[in-house]
Amino acid sequence: MAVQWFPGHMHATRKALAERLSTTDVVIELLDARLPGSSANPLLAQIIGAKPTLKVLNKEDLADPARTAEWLAHYGAQPGTRALALQAQQPGLARLLVAECRRLAPQRGGMAKPLRVLIAGIPNVGKSTLLNTLLGRRVARAADEPGVTRHEQRVTLADDVYLYDTPGLLWPKIVAPESGWRLAASGAIGRNAYDEEAVALELLRYLQQAYLTQLVQRYRLGTSEDVVAALPAHELLAAIGRKRGALLPGGRIDGHKAGEAVLADLRSGALGRITLETPPAFEAWMAAARAAEAQRQAQRQARRRRPPGDDPPG
Repeated sequence: MAVQWFPGHMHATRKALAERLSTTDVVIELLDARLPGSSANPLLAQIIGAKPTLKVLNKEDLADPARTAEWLAHYGAQPGTRALALQAQQPGLARLLVAECRRLAPQRGGMAKPLRVLIAGIPNVGKSTLLNTLLGRRVARAADEPGVTRHEQRVTLADDVYLYDTPGLLWPKIVAPESGWRLAASGAIGRNAYDEEAVALELLRYLQQAYLTQLVQRYRLGTSEDVVAALPAHELLAAIGRKRGALLPGGRIDGHKAGEAVLADLRSGALGRITLETPPAFEAWMAAARAAEAQRQAQRQARRRRPPGDDPPG
């Protein structure tokens, strides 16, 4: 399924981010540990270039530990990059992040050359909660919805370390459909951009393959794992809807309400510790998406070069 969301204010965010990066020493990119690849902004990667980067996998308490380890190794192997996983509300975060940033920019430090750090990430990845934890007080509004932070702000992590927060930034086109529904399922995309039932169906298909035991345990469907694994997703969602009382007049299933319940269980962690992608799977989706986009571009170019009246029959 195709999911797209790029509100108008993100154009201004993109411009402000590029300007701030010119005076930044280290970038902290906050990712969702449940979908580290899909929540990594390719637009941000273009703007950052070779600047030292700390990849922070937030919400690691909601993610599959084994897959988190895979993602940390994946990012840690990239040049000029360090990676760690954390929870935005854990103690000692300021010391941890300052130490990691100093390792990435050892030439900076002291009042004469303060270390300037930019923190960036997609909407609803937890930046506001992280900032509030870093400073021990509420300096940023936090909410379980994208697009809350709209303006840059500066906070002091240490006497010689300044952290600049930016609004969450998505990119103009999500090229891989697999990433689109995962971003929607995580809550990174505004609700008006997708259908909860359709996203929940995609999520259930994935859970049937990757986290079947947790799926069966959560919804207590009264049947074996083999039976649940073989159910078409729409039948599985209907069974969940009946268990949750998501019913319309006449006993019909309210697919929208049932879908909302499944997505809420993922976001809250009620389904257990789940990661929606692995590094090899994500790279395969992106390779396929880039190949498809290149083919579309080639077809458009061929149509432009075709003489008038030379269109193929049919």
